[in-house]
Amino acid sequence: MLDNIALQTDSYKLAHWKQYPPGTQYVHSYLESRGGQFDNTVFFGLQYYLHRYLKGPVVFEDDIHEADDFCIRHFGTDTVFNLEGWLRLFHRYGGYLPIRIRAVDEGSVVSTGNVLMTVENTDPEFYWLTNYLETLLLKVWYPTTVATQSREIKRSILDALEKSGDPAGIEFKLHDFGYRGVSSEESAALGAAAHLLNFKGTDTIPGIDLLENYYNAKEMPGFSIPAAEHSTITSWGREHEADAFDNMLTQYPEGLVAVVSDSYNIYDACEKLWGGVLRDKVINRQGTVVVRPDSGDPVQTNLKVLDILGKKLGYETNAKGFKVLNPKIRIIQGDGVNYFSIRNILAALLAAGWSADNIAFGMGGALLQQLNRDTQMFAFKCSAVTVNGEDRDVWKDPVGDTGKGSKRGRLALHNANGLWTTSQLKPSVIDPDDLLNTVFENGEVLVNHNFETIKERARL
Repeated sequence: MLDNIALQTDSYKLAHWKQYPPGTQYVHSYLESRGGQFDNTVFFGLQYYLHRYLKGPVVFEDDIHEADDFCIRHFGTDTVFNLEGWLRLFHRYGGYLPIRIRAVDEGSVVSTGNVLMTVENTDPEFYWLTNYLETLLLKVWYPTTVATQSREIKRSILDALEKSGDPAGIEFKLHDFGYRGVSSEESAALGAAAHLLNFKGTDTIPGIDLLENYYNAKEMPGFSIPAAEHSTITSWGREHEADAFDNMLTQYPEGLVAVVSDSYNIYDACEKLWGGVLRDKVINRQGTVVVRPDSGDPVQTNLKVLDILGKKLGYETNAKGFKVLNPKIRIIQGDGVNYFSIRNILAALLAAGWSADNIAFGMGGALLQQLNRDTQMFAFKCSAVTVNGEDRDVWKDPVGDTGKGSKRGRLALHNANGLWTTSQLKPSVIDPDDLLNTVFENGEVLVNHNFETIKERARL
């Protein structure tokens, strides 16, 4: 049933076909971010949903009867599911959906409070289909929110680099550690792909797969490096931690290599091992060792680690007046990392005279999982209907929460010199400045964005 379009909706929507005014012909609904943690959103992920769930024939007679049988068992009656409506849709359109979806280009950075997508049925008999699809299409909130948060973190890191170091290294400053922290393989793919609009570092392979298969990524969109985990270090035993570190240097004699170093005592590891018995091997190696302090207070731990590594392996003061470690050694913080802790760590480093060049971040659950639809207050609402040939504006305006008020009419999106606005479309009038493009109609995907173009749109 997971691939049965007739059941990919909330249970209560199965009964909504009976609840619209008699004579309803068209239902027009829209998606927006009403506000939230950030004042804009990076629209991303719709193309995946169109290809994965809506493109081509997706309604099949066996699925319809399966849905009918399920609803009889689920509701205890045979009067809820729209069996005849679905069968007519199947026979008339051969399983294609009579729906039109218009959307802003993916990768667009749109201020909150504006329409991002509209959905409307193209056949008046199937007015009930528009909001039936809300449950599926609204989930574009997830990749959009991941892309938005990742971009805002990029803004914070870039600001620190511009003040204290080299902004050219920005694309590898936030590495996706989130694969194990998400709820499903699909979440991993969508979230990791969204992050890759802003950065190039990832350990979440499904995101790369999604971009190559659904967004025509022409070049490898994400990269990683050899890295240790605690099992590969602690399996040597505490008394042989130096041997475990030395093995990493031997196995990977060139390039970047990351070594988790807090298995026992991060400060001893930096002073006595990286800066002691292994110092010459680190200095003479053709590449950079990335030390990972993975526990303790992230602000104080990183400051102390930088001080130790600077003392033992050396540092220089750059042209901006900030200290930069010997290029053979760097650090990556991979524990307790989120939007706020990154800002706090960077502020503390700069205050102590250390350049942001010295550090990268690995972000897991906070990047791909610790957000929800309310992070950016996403909503999908009906704004217009046509009843017996008469167009009607539709809206809600709750007295107890004005923030949940919705828009009226058929909608258009405009951008004048960076100022985004939403307006109503006038009947039978084409708006040449409308930035919503028809991306899907009657089962066919009409617009396909490639990854590189989307990434350029989202660029800071």
